[in-house]
Amino acid sequence: MIVLASASAARRAILDQAGVDFVVDPADVDEAALKTPDARRDPARLSVTLAEAKALDVSGRRPDDWVIGSDQILSFDGGLVSKATSLSEARTRLQTMRGREHVLWSGVALAQGGRVVWSDRDAARMTMRDVSDAFLDAYLAAEGEGLLASVGCYRIEGRGAQLFAHVEGAQATIMGMPLWPLLEALRAHGALPA
Repeated sequence: MIVLASASAARRAILDQAGVDFVVDPADVDEAALKTPDARRDPARLSVTLAEAKALDVSGRRPDDWVIGSDQILSFDGGLVSKATSLSEARTRLQTMRGREHVLWSGVALAQGGRVVWSDRDAARMTMRDVSDAFLDAYLAAEGEGLLASVGCYRIEGRGAQLFAHVEGAQATIMGMPLWPLLEALRAHGALPA
């Protein structure tokens, strides 16, 4: 059985749309403890570290299953960005990022029997257009607190697409999971038909 170690609606949608049969069993990982000052210097590696921790947490409870862990890190202006805790904070974040580029690092790991058997990461470069305050206000009103579940305060698969002038990267990576490498790994390990 394939298990997604995440409660993320976006990650569930990625696997659903790819036709993967899976169940959800969210991991319980202290992400803050893993985001040490040293780890924060390498956002690409940190995304994998978090994905591996989530996969291992659930694999410990489900040793016979193929457990997928995934996480995403947003790198902007020389630092890492965490999820906003309010719409006011989301508005400020989007104002700060407008007209500028940020990088989303999505890490993914596959575990079985309490050990990581594979992991990978992918990046997406996102250049936000210089949106007006009026556009931001309308966007935040339309999307509401659901935006707080996304580190970037946007959902690229919806109205959030209008925030961007240029995007380099796979849609699934932007949504939080490098899909094609994961599907290949699942096939290579016999969890999906070849």
